[in-house]
Amino acid sequence: MAKKEIKQIAIYGKGGIGKSTTTSNISAALAKAGCKIMQVGCDPKSDSTNTLRDGKYIPTVLDTLREKKVFKLEEVVYEGFSGVLCVEAGGPAPGVGCAGRGIITAVQLLKQLKAFDDLDLDVVIYDVLGDVVCGGFAMPIREGIAKHVFTVSSADFMAIYAANNLFRGIAKYSNSGGALLGGLIANSINTPYAREIIDDFVERTSTQVMAYVPRSVTVTQSELRGKTTIEAAPDSEQARIYTNLALKVANHTESKTPSPLSEKDLREWAALWADQILAIETGEVRGAASNI
Repeated sequence: MAKKEIKQIAIYGKGGIGKSTTTSNISAALAKAGCKIMQVGCDPKSDSTNTLRDGKYIPTVLDTLREKKVFKLEEVVYEGFSGVLCVEAGGPAPGVGCAGRGIITAVQLLKQLKAFDDLDLDVVIYDVLGDVVCGGFAMPIREGIAKHVFTVSSADFMAIYAANNLFRGIAKYSNSGGALLGGLIANSINTPYAREIIDDFVERTSTQVMAYVPRSVTVTQSELRGKTTIEAAPDSEQARIYTNLALKVANHTESKTPSPLSEKDLREWAALWADQILAIETGEVRGAASNI
């Protein structure tokens, strides 16, 4: 009997951009649709899976490993909403070691404990901090653990800067079996020019927008209750947007090597947009930024 192929996905984004919110809602939507999902939180804060478990933290792989050298799979894999299997890689003790080490250790231990063989998974989603793409944080890209990479970004410059750095990492490892880019998830897209900025950025870097996700009070209300929007507000417009995004990500098959901007080009591009936004805000121009 042929071994079942598990779809492995990594979702990157700078801290605070809504990466874990997006990831958890994707996991919840896919689980609700009948898929067997594992979400691996790869941020040292270890809060990726909280909203899948009513706001509760779970023991991390690194913390468990510090307490005991031998343990069972069920000591680091916990069930969440609609059967999503939740794992938190964790981080080193404060002031000691590399924060990305948890990802490397977690993946190695999940393999040793045969999680990918015995749990009948359809999709594994790695929720990875994308402020710096180095060390352990680059592992899902560098070693091709995740076949498809997506990044969450708003139209803010620092979020786009982090996305562009991720593109540089993907481009670097793409010739040696590394993961490729599926696309960009545009988050908090509410201002008139935010969508235009994102569209221009993805065009210049040879990628695509997977979805435009607006900022919504529904998300805030859901997370204050310790839940995803998919669970807390299943009939909301925001839940519909997350569900459509989840299905698009799950059905995605063709990822590519992006064309990241150089730092000089990125700065010049940002400066042009700064001038354009000022013109929009002062009423000097109307409509799309046709001169960018």
